[in-house]
Amino acid sequence: MDTQFLNTFVSVVERGSMAAAARVLNITPAAVAQQIRTLEREIGVTLIARVGRTVSVTEKGARILEHARALLRDVADLRSIANDSSVSGELRLGACPTALAGMLPDVLARMVAKFPQINVFIRPGYSAELYRAVEGGELDAALVLQAPYPLPKTCDWLLLREEPLVLIAPKKYAGRDPHELLANEPLIRYDRNQWGGRLADAYLRENGIVPHERFELNALNAIAVMVDRGLGVSIVPDYAQPWPEGLHLVRMPLPQPSEPRRIGTVWSRSTVRIRLVTVLLAEARGAMTTKSRI
Repeated sequence: MDTQFLNTFVSVVERGSMAAAARVLNITPAAVAQQIRTLEREIGVTLIARVGRTVSVTEKGARILEHARALLRDVADLRSIANDSSVSGELRLGACPTALAGMLPDVLARMVAKFPQINVFIRPGYSAELYRAVEGGELDAALVLQAPYPLPKTCDWLLLREEPLVLIAPKKYAGRDPHELLANEPLIRYDRNQWGGRLADAYLRENGIVPHERFELNALNAIAVMVDRGLGVSIVPDYAQPWPEGLHLVRMPLPQPSEPRRIGTVWSRSTVRIRLVTVLLAEARGAMTTKSRI
């Protein structure tokens, strides 16, 4: 079986038409159709249902779709392992929400500039689930919050950024005492069930502050917008830009020391794509070093 035909099948499913797949693969639509027919004969089932100019995957085609994607990734890994002269292949990477927007684009820009043969599959998610995906071998690495528990010996961790807690409040409260605002203004709470939110909850308890809670959520940009609209104040990590534009709020240091939120990279030591992970770590360090100088 020609793996190129499998790649054509996956491309047709993902693009929704043979013409679109042909443009991506840089072949003619007729060649795409021929490859699909050949693959269907080899497997013995119909994979693609054709309706006019559009196509859809059949039930039997859907059964093999993920297996086909996995096989293509394995083939890319074999090329990467065999070719010691260049760094290539597909890196399977996870990223938590704030890292996805605030850190990862800079890291990826450095990676593709130096190693254009690398492809990156990115899975967004919350840190806890991404740790499980790395530990289970579904992902090679992830940009996540530091876990509040020891890592298994199969994984390793690199700290990239520390984010101290700050109070964010409407701009009209500039110059006010942060603890006074926390005690008297409605609190928009960073979800205490999440790792980052536990740090804010611990600060309130350690300093004997009993806030008037109004909202609780795990979405830092949304919290910032809610503060801007005058719905309350909040304790959040001083997280990486971009923040939403046009906000009129102040970020105040907290009077007492607090545990920072830590973001870094967790990776599997046993992944066959360890060379790609090594590139990721080097470019992540470089991106964070450049940011710290700005």
